[in-house]
Amino acid sequence: MVLPLTPVRFKRHAAQIFGRKVGVVCDDSRFTYCEFNERANRLSDALLQLGIGTGDRVAYLSFNCHRLLEAYYGVPQIGAILLPLNIRLSAEELIYILNDAAPRLLFFDPEFAPLLEAMRPHLTSVKQFVALRPPEPAWAYPATYDELLAGAEPREIDYRGIDENAVAELFYTSGTTAYPKGVMLTHRNLYLHAFYVLASLRWDDRTTHLYTVPLFHVNSWGAPHTVAIAGGRHVMIRKFDPLTVLKLAHGERVTQLHMVPAMMIALLHHPDFTQYDLSSVREVMMGGAPANVALVREIEEKIPGCVAKGGYGLTETSPVLTIAHMKEHLAGDPDETNLRRKATAGYALAGTELRVVDFDGCDVQPDGQQVGEVMARSDTVMAGYWNQPSATAQAIRDDWF
Repeated sequence: MVLPLTPVRFKRHAAQIFGRKVGVVCDDSRFTYCEFNERANRLSDALLQLGIGTGDRVAYLSFNCHRLLEAYYGVPQIGAILLPLNIRLSAEELIYILNDAAPRLLFFDPEFAPLLEAMRPHLTSVKQFVALRPPEPAWAYPATYDELLAGAEPREIDYRGIDENAVAELFYTSGTTAYPKGVMLTHRNLYLHAFYVLASLRWDDRTTHLYTVPLFHVNSWGAPHTVAIAGGRHVMIRKFDPLTVLKLAHGERVTQLHMVPAMMIALLHHPDFTQYDLSSVREVMMGGAPANVALVREIEEKIPGCVAKGGYGLTETSPVLTIAHMKEHLAGDPDETNLRRKATAGYALAGTELRVVDFDGCDVQPDGQQVGEVMARSDTVMAGYWNQPSATAQAIRDDWF
């Protein structure tokens, strides 16, 4: 039997195995996995009613919320492509991305209505703008997101019709070129990425993950899949605020925090840090910038029982390639040695092969001294850059990215 490898299967599994568990927490809303599954299915039906089909792009200009989380399943479930937009970009950059990706439909938080109103005359493909919450401007679709879901059917869609090699998600990365490039991640990329990360982090249904990093960012967008397949709990936060993170970590008994090092420093040094119980936090994963030994030590001292570790990945690799997960046979080494290991990019995930090469393409010595370029070969490497075959050919050579 051969079934398509698609992350859509994760929400179905979570609803069947963990259906009565509260799987999603967002502001005052709490959804069981059965309810989350139903909402994602309603989104799929609403999109079909709006004429969205296989290969169509659906854009989101949104803060972190349960509605965006639902899109990670409801959009690709019908063969459409999810396009989460970086809310920090300028109007010029967003116009370029939207005209390049050419989505027909854009969901947006009402806070971005003035920005979109200024952008609308320059957008060539978007036909419908749907507000995720009221108030909706006069030029928006005459129903909000929740109103669309209320009028849709919660029918389960047969995932067996999905092409696992089709694009499921499209993320734009600035890279080093003048304009951002669209990274095409397939159903197969995302499915296998979730299992590779899960094998390293060893999450289970006791996991409670707080989304401190925006879902359009590489530090965050893998979590909708890994948390769901483990049966863990998603706790949403609209945007990073140290005090809000402390309150949620305390109140929701959060077990996992994924942060950029600067965010973790802000949390540890908040004047109210000691007023909250973070004893539930078992793991702090840091990416987006290098960690350091002093920060790893401070985290583990201030949150007893917590393990801090670095990691490495990028948009083109779904994203995680390495995690500084401590090997059991090295645990007896001196503390300073192990702290240094935790502050590194770590070790390649299962399913991932890495090389570091010099300018001639020859492997450098793994002595911590020689410098080279990282090359990766994995099931999680992108299908390519959207509408840029030459850039794709330059980035992926002989199956090495």
